[in-house]
Amino acid sequence: MATAARTQPPWKEPQASSPPKLKVWNSLTRSKNDFVPVDPEGKVVKWYSCGPTVYDDAHLGHARNYVTIDILRRILSQYFGYDIQFVQNVTDVDDKIILRGRQQHLFAKFKAENPTISEDVLNTTINAFDAYVSKNLPLLQNVNIGTFNEESAKAYANVIQGKSVDGVGPPGDKEAKIRMHLRTASTAVTSLLAPSKSTPEDVEVFYAGAEDVLLPYLDALYGHSIDASDHSVFTTLTQKYEARFTQDMRNLNVLDPDVITRVTSYGDEIVTFVQKIMDNGFAYKTSDGSVYFDIEAFEQAGHHYARLEPWNRGDKNLQADGEGALATQKTSEKRSDSDFVLWKASKPGEPAWRSPWGPGRPGWHIECSVMASDVLKSQMDIHSGGIDLCFPHHDNELAQSEAFWAQKDGGHQWVNYFLHMGHLSISGSKMSKSLKNFTTIREALARGDWNARSLRIIFLLGGWHDGIEISPDLRKSGSSFESFVTNFFLKIRDLEVNPNIGSTGKEDEKVQKAFESAKEKVHSALADSFDTPTAMRAISSLITDYNTADKAGLSDAVSFDIARYVTRMVRIFGLDGSADPYNGGIGWSGIDIPSVSKEFVYAVSRERDEVRKHAIAGDLSGSVLESIIAQHKPAQQQDIDALPYAEVLSTFQDSLKSLASKQASTKEYLNLCDQLRDTHLWDLGIYLEDREGAPAMVRPVDAELQAARDHKEAIVRQKAEAKLKREREETEKNAKLAEQAKIDPKDMFRTEEYSAWDEEGLPTKDRDGAEVAKGRAKKLKKEWEKQKKLFEEHAKGAASS
Repeated sequence: MATAARTQPPWKEPQASSPPKLKVWNSLTRSKNDFVPVDPEGKVVKWYSCGPTVYDDAHLGHARNYVTIDILRRILSQYFGYDIQFVQNVTDVDDKIILRGRQQHLFAKFKAENPTISEDVLNTTINAFDAYVSKNLPLLQNVNIGTFNEESAKAYANVIQGKSVDGVGPPGDKEAKIRMHLRTASTAVTSLLAPSKSTPEDVEVFYAGAEDVLLPYLDALYGHSIDASDHSVFTTLTQKYEARFTQDMRNLNVLDPDVITRVTSYGDEIVTFVQKIMDNGFAYKTSDGSVYFDIEAFEQAGHHYARLEPWNRGDKNLQADGEGALATQKTSEKRSDSDFVLWKASKPGEPAWRSPWGPGRPGWHIECSVMASDVLKSQMDIHSGGIDLCFPHHDNELAQSEAFWAQKDGGHQWVNYFLHMGHLSISGSKMSKSLKNFTTIREALARGDWNARSLRIIFLLGGWHDGIEISPDLRKSGSSFESFVTNFFLKIRDLEVNPNIGSTGKEDEKVQKAFESAKEKVHSALADSFDTPTAMRAISSLITDYNTADKAGLSDAVSFDIARYVTRMVRIFGLDGSADPYNGGIGWSGIDIPSVSKEFVYAVSRERDEVRKHAIAGDLSGSVLESIIAQHKPAQQQDIDALPYAEVLSTFQDSLKSLASKQASTKEYLNLCDQLRDTHLWDLGIYLEDREGAPAMVRPVDAELQAARDHKEAIVRQKAEAKLKREREETEKNAKLAEQAKIDPKDMFRTEEYSAWDEEGLPTKDRDGAEVAKGRAKKLKKEWEKQKKLFEEHAKGAASS
């Protein structure tokens, strides 16, 4: 039977009733396969995505996974037209959650019972510190708190300098963990050595600094005392972070799942699922009340195990990650080291559900199998998640689910396509909660490091199943793409205000041909396993072709068609919030000035254009000026939101009249126009971009414009500061020279350095009575003559004044 298992095809290609629309990279086959939905009509796509484990805030590594999945989901539904049933779980019970929830519960209780920092609190914290260092920093055994920073700097000098522990190989996750532990211990030391611990603020600061060493210590002392039936100890934590995760995803413009499943709502279903696997002969119970999956029985029945990453099936470290706390629990009843747990017997301090095998809780992998099978039944099209979930999580999911759905006539294909998203890394290390080397999504958005669009562009520029490392070049590429598309949309929007009436249409055929070619390239790229980098390049090339075309020969209709297409594609990619890709709109958010401002801003822009044109031509007469102003008369009453913009128009007109009354110069009119652009409108978040031979383009002040202005102002400021420094140095130099000029040359060398002088005051002997050497005397004579000249000029100046 084992031989049959090895020769059986591991993946059965779904049969299509019509030509497939696309190919996808399938982790099951490690190749691109035609995408064929299970739905007989080929319309509905059933998709299960592994969701968050909610015990902490989501970081940018999570954003990489969920934003990228959202991109693929949007392309499938909004571009290829599939009706997607998207299910995502929330893992609200597992080893990490149990540990974190229990620790937070005990820590909160400890703080409540100790509102002041007593001697007992200090001793407990010192013991916690010692235990933490002993476990996590083995080179610092029995270290003294007062000398911790000095001793840790010596013991872990290589790690602190960015090297490996031994200073030979490159640093990795091991070194990242050591750096984390050093920070944690050092922070606790700072709290313990703080001079003041008496005020409520001091107490809060103390606990904040000592928290990470107290958490594991308090749990080791009291964790077993937690009531297993009181699930609120854990759900208090998970409900908080699930809500924060949901908000983070919405802030990143990630679509909500159609269905959300939570592990804690599936206790009975998980028990039933495990029992069915046992009934099918693929699981066994141990005497402690746990249930394990029997890999040997599964394979002997003709199934395949570890289909995603067969090369990792013997990796004990990965197996340990999957088993959690059970990995360190030795039992002679486990039939094979590779067998994995389906149901864990609960230990003291852990939540428990009733089962035929005794109080327990679900294993990590069984959760997704049960929830996905409950909603999507016996077969789904797509299963997605981060690439680190391939083994053991998804491989174990596959095995136990196919064991559950096993048929008498052989195997059962539970998932047709596995899609795994690549990692996001910083300095070569994967972002990880356990390593604490991450920036949370909300921190990144709050600081302005990223926004929903800029982060998504970065992911679109990289392959979805490839790793991405954030680098200055990558950020620059993303920023350039966003600015490039923004400027394109601004040009098209400007056509709506200033249409190209005199177009000859001679460029239409050429540009239309480039347009059709670009659409084909985008379609081919997306149909080739969602190749967004190639699609993005095709869109950029289309915009370049448009920008380089002779606009005098291009009709507005072609321009608008291209703009609507680009708008549709960037909206499909999720780059414009919830905007409908198919509503015929043009542009994305951030290119519009406020609606209430348009009447007045476009009016003052037109007047400014006319004033500049006539001023430069030298024919800005009073009558011309009156005709310009007469075109726009602000109403006497305005909505309060429109008032600032109406005032800009009226103030500009009043200033023009004032300049006319005093017969101002051309320069004064042009200065007024610059002031309107650079100050009055800029301060309202609006910029007028002057163009040769065309009206000024009205656009909002965005980050790119602000950065350019800040850079320009910085250069002006640096030049001014440099000039001021030169002037100050020159003044100091002149003042010093003036003081020097007051000294009589006969007195300038009468110092302790010499012991004899001639009648002119020149030294003849040094301090020891020796004759001054001829060379030295010659040099002193030159200095004396220079001083004599200064002194005489000073005397003349003083006499004349």
